[in-house]
Amino acid sequence: MTQPSVSDFAWDFPSPFTLPVSPVAADIDGLNHTNNAVYVRWCDSIGWAHSEALGLCLADWQRLDRAVAIRRGEYDYLLPSFAGDELLLGTWITASDGKLTMQRSFQLIRPRDRAIIMRGRWELVSIELSSGRPRRMPVEFIDVYHRALIAAPPQSASDEARQE
Repeated sequence: MTQPSVSDFAWDFPSPFTLPVSPVAADIDGLNHTNNAVYVRWCDSIGWAHSEALGLCLADWQRLDRAVAIRRGEYDYLLPSFAGDELLLGTWITASDGKLTMQRSFQLIRPRDRAIIMRGRWELVSIELSSGRPRRMPVEFIDVYHRALIAAPPQSASDEARQE
């Protein structure tokens, strides 16, 4: 039996940047499943990996005195995962005003049954590292992150009802 490819899953957006993850014993909480904080940590890891793959790393952010900081994080925990589960985390840049804000979305899938475990979204704001204040994105950010921008599909009435 062949392993499914990334494109075989029901991703929310096309062409995710992916990272395989698997909870270990230390990730399991008192309810015997992966602690929600682990998912947040994995989202942080894939966000950095995606940025580096696009061509911007921490050293670039420091040189430019700019960063994108999480203004809001939102996570929908849909199903539990357990120690040893082989999971695939995907991410996309799904919005940006090209000036100050950007949005990154996440989706965690368990390939063996194609179950969607978690969805997440970050609202990001460009800041000046030296002051911590909001500042316009440098041209390097716009060039790199806008090249990776995936347009979010319009919300359907059922999506809106689900969020209420």
